[in-house]
Amino acid sequence: MKPEPFIIERTYNAPIEKVWKALTGKDQMKQWYFNLTEFKAEVGFEFKFEGGPPEKSYVHLCRISEVVVNKKLSHSWKYEGYAGESFVTWELFPDGNRTLVKLTHAGLETFPIENKDFAQENFISGWNEIVGSLLKDFVEKQ
Repeated sequence: MKPEPFIIERTYNAPIEKVWKALTGKDQMKQWYFNLTEFKAEVGFEFKFEGGPPEKSYVHLCRISEVVVNKKLSHSWKYEGYAGESFVTWELFPDGNRTLVKLTHAGLETFPIENKDFAQENFISGWNEIVGSLLKDFVEKQ
C-alpha cells in the first residue's frame, strides 16, 4: 500500500493575487513563513532555509519543480545530511474575492523514522500552524 500524502485546505478572505505574492515574495515570506536569503518562483531555482524545534535546527534544501502563476507552486523538500526527499505543492483556487489554498506534502515516509523530528505528526502540526494560522493571518490582515 502506497503511503498517502498529507493534505490541508483552507479558504482565506483574500484575493488569489495577494496569496500568490505571500507564497512567492521573499520579503513577504519572511514575515509569516521562513527567512529565505533568496527566492525566485522559477523552475530549477534552489533555495534553503533553517527551521525545526527550538533544540535542533535543520537546513531544508528545496528545488522548484513547477510554477503556474496564481495557481500552483511545487518544490522538493529535503534535509541537509539526512536521507529522504519529499515534495510540497501549493495550489490556489479562486472563490470570488477569497482563495482556497491546498497544500500537499508527499513523501514524508522517506525521512528516517528513527529521528522523531521527522515524524508525520510533527509535519501535520507544523503545516496546520503555517497554513491554518500564519499564512491566513498574514494575507487577511494586510
